[in-house]
Amino acid sequence: MRVTMADVARQAGVSKTTVSRVINTKGEVDGGTAARVRAVIARLGYVPSSGAVGLARGNSRTVGMLVPSLVWPWMGEVLQGVADTVEAADYGLLLFSCNRGAESVERFTTQVSARAFDGLLVVEPANTLDTLVGLHHKGLPVVLIDDRGSHPEDFPSVATTNHEGGASAARHLLADGRRRPLVITGPAGFGCVRDRLAGFSGILPDARVFEGDFTELSGRLAVERVLAEGTAIDSVFAHNDICAAGALRALRAAGRTVPDDVAVVGFDDIPLARHTEPPLTTVRQPTRRMGETAARMLLTRLGGVSVPERRVVLPTELVVRRSAPLAAAAARIR
Repeated sequence: MRVTMADVARQAGVSKTTVSRVINTKGEVDGGTAARVRAVIARLGYVPSSGAVGLARGNSRTVGMLVPSLVWPWMGEVLQGVADTVEAADYGLLLFSCNRGAESVERFTTQVSARAFDGLLVVEPANTLDTLVGLHHKGLPVVLIDDRGSHPEDFPSVATTNHEGGASAARHLLADGRRRPLVITGPAGFGCVRDRLAGFSGILPDARVFEGDFTELSGRLAVERVLAEGTAIDSVFAHNDICAAGALRALRAAGRTVPDDVAVVGFDDIPLARHTEPPLTTVRQPTRRMGETAARMLLTRLGGVSVPERRVVLPTELVVRRSAPLAAAAARIR
């Protein structure tokens, strides 16, 4: 059952008007009472409705966004898509990051009520799903930008075709005669990693698989280990472009020519992919569109229109560059 303003007022021993003044930082409440009300709000997990906030503030017209970190390579494109859409609708954007793990999450949850934003967009930080589901069940509209493949069944999310993206990389390599690939994955606990690997393995089932962590270092270490083992490889599929850049570096250091000896394909199509040597063939995620789509879904709900609690999946696209060309596609290489 949703916690109401009346519940907060009763627990704090004040009137609903006082609770409203604390939420909306009106300043007519003494410090001790305000602190007590905020403590009750945090303990009960109260989320004020946009209507309640709007009555006091005129109209909040603010969207919150929670992300794991601002330094993830593709985060800027997601944020730009969100910002463009939110600003076009005359809403403000409040951004929260989780650089300090549990401490950041705790600080965020205590700010939910005080900030009084109308709805929340989320790129899921680790170990926060239960908190987010709880906020949603208490009445806060939430849309997930789902990079982990862990979509909860009871609120909407936006994702991309990770399985098909992995399959498209494998089909491309197979069409070029590559049959001895090395796959460098991200952490196995991520649903997107399992999907990318499953899509690739459905086309090229005999790949050598190395579990990485999406870093440049893991790309280098994977290639160095495989070469040291004497394993013959003719291609690399890395689960992100940063990792692929590490693989390119290790191959170059080992005297292997790309793409003549080993073809390399990444995933994401971040700006770096166009500037590696050679430029990187990669599976493009529509990251800006993901941000735009999620923001539109949230704004639609805030406008009073029901949004289906389902997953919207946007397509990936293989972008061919010189790290893994096809002779027949030479004219299309970027």
